[in-house]
Formats: sequence, C-alpha cells, structure tokens
Amino acid sequence: YDTEWATHFIKRYVREDGFFVSLQNCWNDVPIGEIVGSTRQLGCIASHIEVALWKPALVTRGGAVGRDSGHTVFRVGEQDGRITPRAEKVAALLDNIDAAYASDNLWGERWAKLSQNSMGNGISASTGLGSQQMAEDPRLRLIRINLAKEAAKVGLAMGLSVVAINGISAETWADADKGDVFEELDAHMSSHGGRVNWLASMAQDVYKGRRSEINLMNGLVAQKGREVAIPTPYNDAVIEVMNGIDDKTLEQDEAHVDRVLKAVGR
Repeated sequence: YDTEWATHFIKRYVREDGFFVSLQNCWNDVPIGEIVGSTRQLGCIASHIEVALWKPALVTRGGAVGRDSGHTVFRVGEQDGRITPRAEKVAALLDNIDAAYASDNLWGERWAKLSQNSMGNGISASTGLGSQQMAEDPRLRLIRINLAKEAAKVGLAMGLSVVAINGISAETWADADKGDVFEELDAHMSSHGGRVNWLASMAQDVYKGRRSEINLMNGLVAQKGREVAIPTPYNDAVIEVMNGIDDKTLEQDEAHVDRVLKAVGR
C-alpha cells in the first residue's frame, strides 16, 4: 500500500537507463509502470520462498531451497512478455540465492502467486495459525481450496495463462467443486504443511502491528471477479474479517474460521 509513494520517492535517484524491479506480492507492476513507464518496470515473482524479517538485517527463511526439489523460485518478466537481456541479467543475479529464470508470462506467473497468497495469507493472518496447523484442520483446508478455486477461475476468465498454483494446475483448482477433484486437492493440502509451522507474510504484518495487504490481494481477486462475473464468496468473507482486524474492530482469533464458514453458508 506504500508502493506508489515509494516509487515516486526513489524515481529521482534512478538513471534514465535504469529500471525498477518489484518482488512484492499482489499486482504492483501496474501502478509502478504507470508512474515510471512500463518499459522501465520489470516484474519478479518469488514463488514459495517463505521468508521473514523480524529484526533489521536478519532474514529468516522457513522453506526449503527450491532448486533442491526442481522448483524455480524467482521468475523475472517484462510486462509485454519479451525475454530481454535485462530480465536474464536479473534472473542470473537472483540465481545466486535460488533457482531463477526469465519468463515470457509475467501476468500468468503473477496471478498464480496472487492465488497462492490469497489462499493462505488472510486465513493465517486472521487466526494466527501457521502452515502446519492449517494443513491439519479440514475446515481450513476447505476454505483454502475454495479461495484458490475462486482465484483460479477468475484468472482463467481474464484470459491469463495461469501457471501451476501450489504445484497443481489452475484448471484443477477451478474444478474443485467436483468431488473427486476436491478429494485430490484436500489430500494435497493435508500433506503440504511445510517443514516448520510457518506464519504467512500477512500474519507477520498483524504481529508487527502493520496494516495488511488484504485489499490488494484477496481484494484484487474479488474486484477482478466482479469484472468477469465470477462470484468470490470465500474471498469476500476473508476480506471482511481482515478489514476488521486492520481497523481494530476485530482481533486475531481462531474463531474467525467459523465466521468465514458461516458467511459462505457452510
């Protein structure tokens, strides 16, 4: 939510042949490009990196190294889909941290990451539960599968080439209402709690007393859903709870699981 301010602040220090790279969650490539020009903006997705900054200059990583399992963490791309030397250069730099590549599908990569975030961040933030706890609870798996289903359906309806979400195709998530598909997804979710009980980035924001990204994350799914006539009741319910936490009318509480289920009629 400080993206536009920060872009205006730093643009005076960047040379004319320089460019701006955003590794943020959500859909910030667009507002940055509107300020500095889309040709001076480069998107970068950090997929399944699981990091935290609890103290200045101390970064903690909860997830395993992606390249060890064949997963590419960093995906760098131009807004127009070209593979450019600067995209390859940034990818090469990031490859020192973990596997990286230059992508010709920034928006499909970005929507997959948005879907991944929207299916877990708001729930973790509103309840204070970590990844392993969310994987163990069938109610939370139900909510998260439906959050991902809604996001996948919206992205596909937008005409995006959405890449795999949490290792499973967007089309499969979109079909989650089918019984056999739901069972497959539920089994997948129950076995992917992570090696530590990791708190999502939005939950870290709540812990630090910061305003959350909920309206830029699940809020974007809901907004785009209205534009393409795809209902997003689960996302709407999570947004309502997190807005309450942000404006201090609600506190972080595991009881919000039942609040969300009640809101969607479950």
